[in-house]
Amino acid sequence: MPPVFEAYARVLHPAVRYAGDDDVDVRWDEVAAYNGTTAHRLMQWPAITGSWEYVAEEDQPDVWNDSPAEGHLPASVAAALADLLAGWTTTPQECWFGWCDDAHDGRPHLRLPACDLLLRRGPVTLAAANFAPEPQEQSAAVWWPADRAWFVATDPTLMSTYVGGPAGAVDDLLGSLLEVHPASPDDPVGHDTDPVNPAPTRF
Repeated sequence: MPPVFEAYARVLHPAVRYAGDDDVDVRWDEVAAYNGTTAHRLMQWPAITGSWEYVAEEDQPDVWNDSPAEGHLPASVAAALADLLAGWTTTPQECWFGWCDDAHDGRPHLRLPACDLLLRRGPVTLAAANFAPEPQEQSAAVWWPADRAWFVATDPTLMSTYVGGPAGAVDDLLGSLLEVHPASPDDPVGHDTDPVNPAPTRF
């Protein structure tokens, strides 16, 4: 996340609970309360659940069945985020979206240390699109409007997405129904960086 914006936010990817034919989003603070751990802005999934097995394999069926998506912003959250951020740019119909793909095919791309991102231009609503071949799911790794009013980034190994932009946009995010916390460009990230809840033991 470039350290050039007025304010920053961390959007947590929800866990999922099965309810018949429906999937219900589960907030991290609900999971922390269930496990007797502390919800805070730098919390990490293994620390609030108490086990590394909960990162991708096991579940806690009384509260959640699927862990938060790693490196993928769920479409419902992306749509809500895009709807909110649309009001904070003068170019909501002209945004850029980048995602990891080795096949450039001559299309515009952004070269990063980890991978090259293919770039696609479109309206802000494209943030909820799937950028991977079916049945895989992959949100854009980065997206921003042409006027560069804000920037959204989802790291391929994290269960949260970061937003930089005007203070008013971040305030709107913090007041939304999404699970959002204030953030800083120098915040520690990674599954083992929770400074409040003890990190579980790796076996």
